[in-house]
Amino acid sequence: MKTENPKDFPLVSIITINYNQAAVTLEFLESMRHCTYPNYEIWVVDNASPTENPDVIKEKFPDIHFVKTEKNLGFAGGNNVAVRKAKGDYLLFINNDTEVEPGFLEPMVELLEKNPEIGMVSPRIQYFHSKNILQFAGFTPLNAITTRNFAIGFGEEDKGQYNMTCETGSIFGAAMLVPRVVAEKVGLMTEVFFLYYEEHDWASHIKHAGYKIYYQGKSLVFHKESISTVKNSPFQIYYMTRGRVLYARRNSAGFVKILSLLYIYLITVPKITLGYLLKGRLDLIHAFWRAMYWNLTHHKEVYKTDKLTY
Repeated sequence: MKTENPKDFPLVSIITINYNQAAVTLEFLESMRHCTYPNYEIWVVDNASPTENPDVIKEKFPDIHFVKTEKNLGFAGGNNVAVRKAKGDYLLFINNDTEVEPGFLEPMVELLEKNPEIGMVSPRIQYFHSKNILQFAGFTPLNAITTRNFAIGFGEEDKGQYNMTCETGSIFGAAMLVPRVVAEKVGLMTEVFFLYYEEHDWASHIKHAGYKIYYQGKSLVFHKESISTVKNSPFQIYYMTRGRVLYARRNSAGFVKILSLLYIYLITVPKITLGYLLKGRLDLIHAFWRAMYWNLTHHKEVYKTDKLTY
């Protein structure tokens, strides 16, 4: 990356989803105006926003690629619409409720250019509204039995202690860069999840294909957490629970799979149900059990992989 000719840099397709958040998406696009990486295109997919007109996004940023879906396709589905149209050598999936440091792209692209064995990379992420507080500096591996992991650095003051480059247990869907050749080989994020755990599922499949998952602490993104979904809402609990069980079903086998599902149904279910009951949250109990029921009644379609076709 010593040349200054933009065409000598690999093209990065930056993809973000808008859903009833045009003002937030405009803030993200405004931050991208200061991006110092010289060769990128931006795709905004409006996921059938129900109560606002998203056309203002294209009006204020006429140079972007703007796509409107006919229905809400979820996180994976909305992103996949753009992937099939994008031209980039690299695909950056980034939440619309983020803002970026001007030089955030270069370290991630350089890492992937030099290391073809790496299949995904996420940057260091701070909370936008809490100065210098970390949300993400890598993940521990997802436990095969509990399907849980932990965000490294979560809640810590960022003093540069995680400005390293290293392998990580999984990817963070708020910002992740993936080489197109990896998506062509492994397939895209499967759309059966709709929301939550799809990036972990994708990372698992990419690792099984022989690639490594990396964290790039030299890149920085700011995340406006909890704008996209209401925390501890029935909507969030339903899709989070559904995704967790679905991940266990898709990414384990044999005795490990039996142990994982036994843990979820015999330990997690009573524990979560009792916790919501003690809080008087009958709405969350209903959402939680709807998610469990969905997993009991959906079988063959949960193993689908979405291929990258043109």
